[in-house]
Amino acid sequence: MDETPRTDLAPPTAARPRGPLFVWANAVVLGWLAVAVVLSAAHQVLGLPGWVALHALLLGAVTNAILIWSEHFVVTLCRAPAPLARRVAAGLTALNLFVVTVLAGVTTNVSVMTGAGAAGICVIAAVHTVFLVRTYRKALQRRFGHLICFYASASVALLAGAVTGAALGTGAATPIWYSRLWGAHVHLTLLGWVGFAVLGTLFTLWPTTLGIRIADGTASLARRALPVLAVGLVLTVGGILAASRWLTLAGLVCYAAGVGVAMIPLVRALGTRRPRGPAAWMLAAAIGWLGVAVLIEGVRLLLAGSIDALPDVVGAVVPVFVLGFTVQVLVGALTQLLPVVLGRGPAEHKSLSASLARGWQVRILLTNLAVPLVAGDWPRPLPQIGWAFGALGVGTFAVLALRAAIPVALRGAATTVQAPDRPSPSSGTTTGIAAGLAVVVLAVALAATGTAEAPSTPVSGAAHTVEVTMSAMRLRPSTVDIPPGTRLVLRVTNQDSMPHDLRADSGQRTPRLRQGETALLDLGEIQGDHQAWCDVAGHRAAGMTMTIRTSPAAADTGRDHRAGHDPGTGAGLDLGATPSPGWTPHDARLAPPAGTLHRVELHVTEQDVEVAPGVRERRWTFGRTAPGPALHGRVGDRFEITLVNDATMGHGIDFHAGALAPDQPMRTIGPGERLVYRFTAHRAGAWLYHCSTMPMSQHIANGMYGAVVIDPPGLPAVDHEYLLVSSQLYLGGPDSDQHVAKIHTGRPDGWVFNGMAAQYDHAPLTARSGRRVRIWLVNAGPGDATAFHVVGAQFDTLYKEGTWLLRPGDPGGAQVLDLAPAQGGFVELSFPEPGHYPFVDHDMRHAENGAHGRFTVTEPPQ
Repeated sequence: MDETPRTDLAPPTAARPRGPLFVWANAVVLGWLAVAVVLSAAHQVLGLPGWVALHALLLGAVTNAILIWSEHFVVTLCRAPAPLARRVAAGLTALNLFVVTVLAGVTTNVSVMTGAGAAGICVIAAVHTVFLVRTYRKALQRRFGHLICFYASASVALLAGAVTGAALGTGAATPIWYSRLWGAHVHLTLLGWVGFAVLGTLFTLWPTTLGIRIADGTASLARRALPVLAVGLVLTVGGILAASRWLTLAGLVCYAAGVGVAMIPLVRALGTRRPRGPAAWMLAAAIGWLGVAVLIEGVRLLLAGSIDALPDVVGAVVPVFVLGFTVQVLVGALTQLLPVVLGRGPAEHKSLSASLARGWQVRILLTNLAVPLVAGDWPRPLPQIGWAFGALGVGTFAVLALRAAIPVALRGAATTVQAPDRPSPSSGTTTGIAAGLAVVVLAVALAATGTAEAPSTPVSGAAHTVEVTMSAMRLRPSTVDIPPGTRLVLRVTNQDSMPHDLRADSGQRTPRLRQGETALLDLGEIQGDHQAWCDVAGHRAAGMTMTIRTSPAAADTGRDHRAGHDPGTGAGLDLGATPSPGWTPHDARLAPPAGTLHRVELHVTEQDVEVAPGVRERRWTFGRTAPGPALHGRVGDRFEITLVNDATMGHGIDFHAGALAPDQPMRTIGPGERLVYRFTAHRAGAWLYHCSTMPMSQHIANGMYGAVVIDPPGLPAVDHEYLLVSSQLYLGGPDSDQHVAKIHTGRPDGWVFNGMAAQYDHAPLTARSGRRVRIWLVNAGPGDATAFHVVGAQFDTLYKEGTWLLRPGDPGGAQVLDLAPAQGGFVELSFPEPGHYPFVDHDMRHAENGAHGRFTVTEPPQ
């Protein structure tokens, strides 16, 4: 190996920098690195979730390394007073206790521990930030002031990341905010805490690994890069929190520009000397993966067309950030810096460098080969092979480094170093790696044939199968009652944009499921009560839990269960949840008719709409809303509807308000086609329109319906006029087998007015006391009847299916307007006094599961 020239980071004397404290601190870093490798390989055997290994790496190894070395670089390069060794030791001890507390708290679902650990990390980040700011003021050498600015910015990002992580880990984040906080947490820690610290360090470490001095102009470019990076991070996190795709994209572009500015002096350095050693190649590869990760995230988010895709996008690039960027930076930096800490002079430095460099070409190859394998959407067992390659590449370094560090920590001297003029051959390490590869291949083969993950094929034999959905950070049903001895199978479908899995306390678990994916979880014969939960960090604390109860009483329904009946139908909606940010209710006000010829261009679209508070799902729509736009006219009016199919499958339309041969106007048109539908309104009434393509029940249930209101002749004006369209709510993918099966067997998840459960509880309709209110109602179905009722009020007018059943002045009154599927009518009333008047579908199963709203009645203006 070539002699390493002296650089700015080399020790000024033969003395070991900062003494035993630094040796022990770096031994802790290596220990966490080894723990992360072991957990990544054995977490399933140990019954631990996979995120524990990730946080052992990021919170344990990486955070310790950044704190240790940032403090050292600042003190050394800026010629600032060093903090007391006791304070540093106390801080590092506290940090590691807090990290262990966080990991234990989230793993055991004890929120108090999680919160206490996260609060401690916040304190550490705050103290480190204050230390850096004070050091900047006292620094004798301001040439490296930019280094302090980078580290201080990183420390602030850690503080914000710890706060968001605490909200996730303790379950304080609401379902709506969970995915946003998760996205913010990921970017704050990876782009902010790790990214800023690494980029700042590279301005000095990169020339050191090349064996050259820092070029002129580096500090100037560093000072230009930091504001761009900081703005990029703020925009990215702000965009995620505000659910703004374009703001998030702008932030990523800005951050990428900052990385580009920061790379200028590093690229220029390559013109002086090419990288030759392991540290330089690992750092170069790491920066390359950082750029690739930001690029992939930006492009995928742009192509996705919706911020709802962010969890899936981020989940895909996190392996690139972690394995490609963070791990390689950590290993590369330690390869360069550990000899400085452990050695007592040039001879030992050189010998330790040679020891740590054993087999480095193979390790770099394995690590960088692993990145596309774990990040790509490959079939099994390729991702498992990729993780094994990564663990092998990193684990081998951890073993080499611990062999060098532990003797120094225990005895103050390195015992494994070789003579400087006799560098250790790499054959031993290469042989070890080859042996490790054999073990990896065997382990992957066993994993691929194992039963740890749920099968995706149907379960054979008699079993009680329960449909379980994951949406809005909840498991539905949350409780399953079965007789003792029942073989229980859960068919688990993730409807959230966040990835989820399901783990039972008996050890069985599903794989991590992305949106729309389904897996079977065979729990075997159940004899006692059990718990199940989503094993993603913080999801259990956020409420994604399920209780499986056994009782003899459940035997009465056992036959139905085994037949696939779901007793929890409709019980999963959280009607009290907060609607999504930016949500607006469907406007129930009915605009007065205008003109006698009604020309409307009605586009068929597929898009996500709010169907229950905080629950957005893909729907097929007329005019981008479900129900579609209301059409209002009078008897004799002419309607000319141009239907444009902007969707991906065939659709048609059927207006009950017109009478004509359906052959042509109700035909199905393909994507991109259009047809003109003309009819004359010969009769008054509240009419349904819906998609005419088979199966109509599926198209109607997915949102393809609306109403045409034709006023009876002489209908007087009223003060307030509303239109409500009632329907059943079926959750799930519009064309999934599960969705269709629920429709065909009449098992809705809820009942709604104007397309969303309980929306008028969150945005009440308004009226004035003593003023007349007319409420049109159309039952879109597709299957159930409805019984409209206003609590605390009586109808003095009732019009149903073209007939006046009650008029003002009649001695009687009405309490309900009942409508079969596809029927319509209206009621009128005057509220007697100000107050809040609920309106419901008086089939209470419907009302209690979404068909509910209210009027807010105020005094009329004086």
